[in-house]
This record gives sequence, structure tokens and C-alpha cells, in this order.
Amino acid sequence: MSTMPVHKYKPFQPIHLPDRRWPSRVIERAPRWCSVDLRDGNQALVEPMGPERKLRMWHELLRMGFKEIEVGFPSASQPDFDFVRRIIDEGLVPDDVTLQVLTQARADLIERTFEAIRGARRAVVHLYNSTSTLQRRVVFGLDRAGIVDIAVRGARLVKELSARMPETDVVLEYSPESFTGTELDFAKEICEAVMDVWRPTPSRKIILNLPSTVEMATPNVYADQIEWMHRNLKQRDCIVLSVHPHNDRGTAVAAAELAVMAGADRVEGTLFGNGERTGNVDVITLALNLFSQGVDPELEIHDVQAIKETAEHCNRLPVHPRHPYVGELVYTAFSGSHQDAIKKGWKALREGGSTVWEVPYLPIDPQDVGRGYEAVIRVNSQSGKSGVAYVLEHDHGYALPKGLAIELSQAVQRRAERTEGEVQKAEILAIFEREYVNRGGPLRVTEHRRSGQGEGERHEFHVQIRGVPQVLSAAGKSPVEAFASALSRHAGIAIALDEHAEHATERSAGAESVAYAAISVGRKRTFGVGTHRSAVMASLAAVASAWNRARPAEPARLAAAAE
Repeated sequence: MSTMPVHKYKPFQPIHLPDRRWPSRVIERAPRWCSVDLRDGNQALVEPMGPERKLRMWHELLRMGFKEIEVGFPSASQPDFDFVRRIIDEGLVPDDVTLQVLTQARADLIERTFEAIRGARRAVVHLYNSTSTLQRRVVFGLDRAGIVDIAVRGARLVKELSARMPETDVVLEYSPESFTGTELDFAKEICEAVMDVWRPTPSRKIILNLPSTVEMATPNVYADQIEWMHRNLKQRDCIVLSVHPHNDRGTAVAAAELAVMAGADRVEGTLFGNGERTGNVDVITLALNLFSQGVDPELEIHDVQAIKETAEHCNRLPVHPRHPYVGELVYTAFSGSHQDAIKKGWKALREGGSTVWEVPYLPIDPQDVGRGYEAVIRVNSQSGKSGVAYVLEHDHGYALPKGLAIELSQAVQRRAERTEGEVQKAEILAIFEREYVNRGGPLRVTEHRRSGQGEGERHEFHVQIRGVPQVLSAAGKSPVEAFASALSRHAGIAIALDEHAEHATERSAGAESVAYAAISVGRKRTFGVGTHRSAVMASLAAVASAWNRARPAEPARLAAAAE
């Protein structure tokens, strides 16, 4: 048993909704999105955005395709007021975009808010007041009727000022702030009291926004609250039901998804979840979750890196390396088993010709959001043969045999363990080429000649052994088998060719052919790699590389043979 003071906290009471319907529903289309980066997100910054950063964020949100953007709390600060005026006065609001402004249900603040939006073509005026049992008791000292009166008086003034501004299409939004801590029957009562003032119609809907101002329970409880309101609010066909989840429990994304399944039409959130305390719901994650299920997110997220750079510049907050879909490391595998599965998945995808993305450990194709494949597999002490093999094949065109990949990965792993860090791709290539490719030593092949045909075919090999030119010859089915036989006879020791493979490449140091050979010299099996414009010479170089690498195993006999 821990010593944590659990007695200070009480569990959130579940919602009685035995016939809940949301668990069996599937999200088939994107909700209406409203970005609150410039208001809620900006309010939460250590250094709130100045004019330049606000304008850059505004243009990024427009480029992404947001049609509703909460641009500020103009009654709360002069910079917010000035920014709203700027985008209106300078004609920076596209015709298909609705700006949104927030105001508390106080007369002076509401009037200042309407001053800010004067001249806008269309604007959402978002009115709110706190309704939770806790805030009623400790902040306002009011009963239910007193809280309803605040909302109704604010709603009447909003309606009156809207009527005085016929040049602006004013859309009305109301939030019972701290909805998650409000009794459902009271949330319904106060929302409907506001509706009675605003008198929405199916053709002239209002937005009722139900914020998880503080996450107080598991996401399924929030979904129950939303479904209860969805099913019990009067004139549901006159309402756009909106949610504004916060992330105090770290489950805002799940809460938003379940809320949409429960009947919500609209989601307010921020890029990467910036916001007060632990933040708002992350719209990028929500949108790409939809995308990964084959649902059009209705936002342009083709270049997550550019969006990330804008958010980091404007918010002066970093996006975490493990942030879903966007973080520097989210498409990267260090684990050997993961690397092996990814490598095989890519191969199956290429060979199968399917248009459906199915690669283990990668829920979406990184290229769909502007990320490349170059960082998908990186190597450290936890990596295996597939990671090393992938780096050499993807970046340099080497298709290593399995045994060679295992042997090389062990050398790379030793390097990673010594440095206690990642082994960079250039280091992997250097280790490989230094140890295996055209390995220097006493033996070098300079020329190959063939004579005869069929069973009488013979092969002549011009070599240098410790710098001394010599000619070796043997019969064989292929030049590489004949070369192994000729070396065996010359060295006076059995040299068996265990494995041989070759392929063309355009990446490995300008060579046209790469060959791999494994030979057994006595009891030791050794790999070598050769590169050359000629496939035959590359294969002979691979055998020579393996022989030069094997020489330390039995130095006396091989040294004597070389002499």
C-alpha cells in the first residue's frame, strides 16, 4: 500500500445511461473544426504572441483549411482587440471563413466584443459563464437561479447588439463553462434558457458548446454526458452541438472521439494540444486518427513539418519528439524486431502491388504527411540485423545476405554499446566498407580469363599475392567456384565456397555490381564483399575479400601459401 493521500479525492460519479448508443457507433466523417489556437492557446503561453506571430498562425490555420477560427478574447486585452480589428480592417478574412470571439457574460465585456467585430462579414460571438457546483459555491456564491440569470442577461444583450449590427452575420454560441462539473439537468436547463432568448431555428442554428474545462473522469463518462445532452436538449435540430475538451487526465483525444460518436457535431481544439495546464484537445492528432481510418479529415495536413515549425515559432513551445504523427521519432524504429517487421512489410507492399497501406508499426505512410523514409530505421544497441541491413540497402544499395547482416550487426552493436548511443548511418557504412568491401590484404585479383566450353571450361586468374604477380587456374562451373578451387590448391588448405550472391547497383561507390561471398577456411566461415564494373570481377573480389579476412584465423599456413 502506498502513502499517497488518496482520502483527499473522491471518484467521479458515473452517468446513468443504460441504453447508451455511442459504443457501437463509428466516426464516418470529420466534425466541424474550430481552431482556438489564437485565443485559448495564446492565453496559455508564457509569452503571448505578438502581432507577427499571431498573423503567421492565422495564415497557417487558413492554409490548413479551418473555416472557423477563434481569434481572440478582445475584451480581455488590447493586443487581442487590435488583432481582431487588423484582420477585419485589412481584409484578411476570406469569405468562406468565420472568425470567432469569446466573451464572459458581463455587459461591459460583451459591448467591447461587439466593437471588435464591427465590419466583419460573419462572426461567432461565443458567450460563456461558469455553471459547475464547485464554482457556484466557492467563486460566485450563487444558487442555480442566480447562475441562469447571468447567462440569460448576457444572452439578451448579445441578441440586442447583434440586431444593431445588420452588416455582420452574427452566429451565436453559448458555453456552460466547467460543463463536466455541472449536473446534467442544470446544464440542460441553462442551455435551454439561453435558447429561449436566442430562438434558434433549423435554418438559423446556434452553437451549444459543452466544454470539458477540466477533465474530471474517464473519456467514456464525458461521452455519456454528451449523449445525454444530445438526446435530451429540446430543438436538437436547431443546435450545432460542440465540444471543447481539455487534457487534464491526458485523455482529451479519446474524449473528443467518443464525444463525436455520442452526438457532437463540432470540435474546438488547438494544433498539437497547446492550452491551459495540460492543454486542449490536439486537432492534428484527431484529424490524422480519422485519416488513418480512411476518413477525410477535411484539413490540409500534407506537410506536418511545416505546421510543426509554425506552431513552435508562434507558441515558443517545442513539439515533443514522441508526439503522435508529428514528433521527430514517431516513425523511427530502434528495436531489432520492429525493424525486421517494417523491412518485411515494405517488401510485401512493393511485391504485392496493393494500394492499401499495410506496414507493421507504421499506422500511416510517413510520406502522406510530408515525412520521408530516411529516419524510419535508426540503429543503436537495441537494433538487430534488419536495421543495419535496411540502412545499407535503402541508402547505399547493398542487399546483404542474412548471415552477413547478422555478423555486421554484431559489430555495429558493439560500437553502440561502447558509445552508449545511436550509430549514425555514415558510421554503419564506414564499418561495413572497412571490414568487408574489397578488403585489402595479401590477395588481389587483377584479371580473369576463360577458355574452353562445357565440362572442359577452364578459368585463369591473374592475382597478386603480397604484391607478387601470379597466375592461378582451375576448372569449374562458374568463375567464382573455379577461383575457390584454385585458391584451395595454391594454399594447400580446403577453401569451400558456402554462399555467393550478386546484384547490380547504382549507389555503392559508383560500382555497377556488388557481390557477396562466404567461404569456409578450415573451421572458420568468413564473409567478403566485392564491387566492380564487371559482375565476374566483383564476385572474385568478394572471394578475395573473404580470404583476406580469414587469413588471421590460421596465419602460419596461409602466410606460407602466400609466400
